[in-house]
Amino acid sequence: MSFSLYIARRYTISKSKSTAVNIITIIAALGIFVSTAALFILMSGFSGLRDFSLSFANATDPDLKIMPSAGKSFTVSPAQQKQLNAITDIAAYSGVAEERVLFYYNEKEQVAYLKGVDTLYSTVTGMSDKKVLLGGNWLKMYTGQAVVGAGIYSKLGLGLFDMQRPLEVFVPKAGDGAINSEKDAFNKEELIVVGVYSISEDVDNRYVYCSLDLAQELLQFKKNQYSALELKLKPGTNEDRLRERLQGIFKATVEVKNRAQLNDSLYKMLNAENLVTYLFSSLVVVLTLFCLAGALIMLILDKKENIKTLYSLGAEIRTLRRIFFYQGIFITTLGTFFGIVCATILIVLQQQYSLFMITPTMAYPTAFIVNNVFIVLATVFGLGIFASYVASTRVNKELLDIA
Repeated sequence: MSFSLYIARRYTISKSKSTAVNIITIIAALGIFVSTAALFILMSGFSGLRDFSLSFANATDPDLKIMPSAGKSFTVSPAQQKQLNAITDIAAYSGVAEERVLFYYNEKEQVAYLKGVDTLYSTVTGMSDKKVLLGGNWLKMYTGQAVVGAGIYSKLGLGLFDMQRPLEVFVPKAGDGAINSEKDAFNKEELIVVGVYSISEDVDNRYVYCSLDLAQELLQFKKNQYSALELKLKPGTNEDRLRERLQGIFKATVEVKNRAQLNDSLYKMLNAENLVTYLFSSLVVVLTLFCLAGALIMLILDKKENIKTLYSLGAEIRTLRRIFFYQGIFITTLGTFFGIVCATILIVLQQQYSLFMITPTMAYPTAFIVNNVFIVLATVFGLGIFASYVASTRVNKELLDIA
């Protein structure tokens, strides 16, 4: 153990003759403990809220989505389908056909997206999950059944399994020429609502799901024509490599997006909020470490006679400075360690026993993420090292002359 490190350790564990210095040192250590715990708890709480917010998108969005680079649809040839089936990284994929259409029920109208899905759609996404469905069942394929969002269900005043009053859907026909009747302008179909889902306000007002064959017929699509292909990937898949392979299959006719790209604005908003939360919380750490610098300066002044003696015995100024620099690191380490430990215990207790509730039935979400531990450690130690260095520079020729 070096001379500076040994003296710093002794100063850290021993009491000063001055009660004021002891109190200030304890306050600095407690401040680091509290600010570290607060920073980690805030970041873990925000990570929990982030995961909670993204869970809504995860219920409807696939791992990867293949969409046409131009136009509203593209076709998948038998050869391309064979190549897709040969990719072992794809757990399942689903073809979908969607378009913005008009829904009519009991003299009420609503414009929303009709989304036709196949039998594998519930495997690719979690839409058929009981947590998503408020009532009824997920639709069966090759039927006139539909599953609607809670927002659309409420606005139109729909009922489940109402065979007498079906939900009517109108899709504009493509083509030229004069329109003489409703049949010339729209493709029309009647749907029986068999389920209601609830994810988020935006999604609940956006989609009505039906079987793929019905949607393709209404949109005048061919059997191998889709608005998109939605993919579920196997764990550990190299996404970049798979993207290149998919682009090779479809050439320049499609673009491939992951979940983050499909929700670009949501991810940008969450990242911005995370940064603001981190910067705001870091201010507390900065203020606390001013106390650490003040405590070290007070200790230097209290120990100036000892410093003078060590200097007279041959210790260099940089060696003396290193004593108090190390002491600042010791205090920072103790406060940070106990802060992380206590914060971790509180987070685990929140996850297990729901200590803090947002609503009577919903606990405040938290997430223990290792990256947050490293961010907190880097922040506190970085600022602690800076504060210790600044305070240690108080040991100089002028101080020794005064002493």
